[in-house]
Amino acid sequence: MKKDIHPKYNTNVVISCACGATFHAGSTKEEITTELCSKCHPFFTGKQKLVDTAGRVDKFEAKLKKATDIKDKASKRAAARAAYLEKQEEAKMSLKGTNAKAAGKAKKDEKKGAKKKDDKKDGKKVSKPAKKKK
Repeated sequence: MKKDIHPKYNTNVVISCACGATFHAGSTKEEITTELCSKCHPFFTGKQKLVDTAGRVDKFEAKLKKATDIKDKASKRAAARAAYLEKQEEAKMSLKGTNAKAAGKAKKDEKKGAKKKDDKKDGKKVSKPAKKKK
């Protein structure tokens, strides 16, 4: 082996995990820190642990909450609209009796009165131009 080209090998390095566990091993580094180890990794423990790097889990949960809120609002609007349309339908059904006939007759009378007013100008009856025959 050539001298002075290899890094120094430390035989008693402390490896510390985010869960608090520590191990001793050999390495070229003096100290090692990890996020997961065999004492806290889900594969070894059988429990699920979320490792949140840069708040990604929080961002995802916020998006999920926002999406469910939007769905809830849409369903409330749809229910309100259905109730409104049902009331409108009931109102139409109740008018179909004698009230509807009376309302229709009143509209016809209004149209006739408006037509007669259009035919007169300054109290004189206006003649309409004759239709051309083909």
